[in-house]
Amino acid sequence: MTAVRATALLASPVDTGRDEAAREAARELSGAGYQHEPLFDRLWREISQFFGDLLSGGGTGEGGVVSLVLLAVLLAVLAVLLLWALRRFSGGRRTESGAVFGQRERTAAEHRAEAERLAAEGGWAGAIQERLRAIARELEERAVVSPMPGRTADELAEVAGQALPPHAADLRAAAHLFDDVTYGGAGGTREGYLTLTALDERLRSARTGAAA
Repeated sequence: MTAVRATALLASPVDTGRDEAAREAARELSGAGYQHEPLFDRLWREISQFFGDLLSGGGTGEGGVVSLVLLAVLLAVLAVLLLWALRRFSGGRRTESGAVFGQRERTAAEHRAEAERLAAEGGWAGAIQERLRAIARELEERAVVSPMPGRTADELAEVAGQALPPHAADLRAAAHLFDDVTYGGAGGTREGYLTLTALDERLRSARTGAAA
């Protein structure tokens, strides 16, 4: 009787079920062969297995529809994260490559004080940079131009020149001077700094075309 029962058990189909299959997979992955698997290969295999499980329903029936919906949501989330990362990277590159302001945010008065300190030490290039930043911040604080992260000196001159037409040419010249000392390797001069100082003083009392 025992031999017959054993034969019947061996002949019967084996159905381990989902839980048992998961345990078998876990034991397989814990083997010595997988312990030395490169991290990238392991992540790729697990991601592939995850997508395979989502699509295992074949796209038909309630389970298939749920899998497709989950897949669409996951892809949408990944797309949003990718766009966010690209915009952040692009913004960071732009700030480093041409923006007027640096990472630290200061008021117009603070930029002016820093410019005067650098000028007193003979650091004309830095003084010119800080004076143009004072001009840009002053225009933002007075709502002559709207704040825009990553704005370049040329962009500032264009926007501010439209709001203050009588000073458009001086703003463009100031932007070129800023670019020369910041990216062109120019050392800056006392005359250049005094030019920006005079422009700063004129702009502080200037009114936009609408206000006039």
